Amino acid sequence: MKPTSIQLAALTFLFLLSIPVRAQSYRIELNLGVEAYKNNRYDEAIQHFRKATELDASQTIARMYLATAYVSQYIPGVDTKDNTLLAEQAIEQYQQVLDSDAVGDSKINSAKGIAYLYLNMKKFEESKYYYQRASGLDPSDPEPYYFIGVIDWTDSYQPRMEERAKLGMRPEENLNPRKPDQRKACDELRAKNLSSVEDGIENLDKAIQLRPGYDDAMAYLNLMYRERADLDCEDPAARKQDLKTADDWVDKTLAIKKAKAEKANRQPVPMAPSPQ
Repeated sequence: MKPTSIQLAALTFLFLLSIPVRAQSYRIELNLGVEAYKNNRYDEAIQHFRKATELDASQTIARMYLATAYVSQYIPGVDTKDNTLLAEQAIEQYQQVLDSDAVGDSKINSAKGIAYLYLNMKKFEESKYYYQRASGLDPSDPEPYYFIGVIDWTDSYQPRMEERAKLGMRPEENLNPRKPDQRKACDELRAKNLSSVEDGIENLDKAIQLRPGYDDAMAYLNLMYRERADLDCEDPAARKQDLKTADDWVDKTLAIKKAKAEKANRQPVPMAPSPQ
């Protein structure tokens, strides 16, 4: 039996009446979650934030708070089932914000949040993808470019050091093209790593352009040029230039760190209030 017009009107009226109640309940749950979060009661905060998302799924702020509460309990580098679940639950909330029509910083922070979690889970390809999304959402933010550079360095450094260890090479040695086994290793590493090295240099340069004095990016740029130098097996001039550039970045990094330390030491010490 089809509902009558009177019944439809009554149902519509009841639905409209429920909207303010649900909105009020959403705000209550959100505020309770914030209060619990501020007092480090993360499990309680999660319950309230989750309830808030159920009451109003269109509100991204509750999802951002929920993701943050999960991240607050996540321990980077600990590969356990429960810890990984926390990261996955946070990623799920961030992803829903990314897929929504949200405006402002929430999408940027969600992309960076997912990238950070994947980076700590050692899922470098996924992390790089989301840092690239973050830089696409805000090209003026230097941090995604920096972290892409870090990922590129990690991708190139580890296989190179493993190969050098197999060859029994000392840390100060460069791959020598006159030795067949080292030439073979160099050719393979160059084919595998060069694109990552070039990409890393480009992204770290971009980070420093956006934030002059970005000493962390400078330090990794030094490392990245050393990666490229070891791949310059058959071009001694290029190797020499890359090593010089790496040393220059070391000097710049140390100068920046020294300037920052001197500035911090010059800051006035707050005076204690005089006794009444």
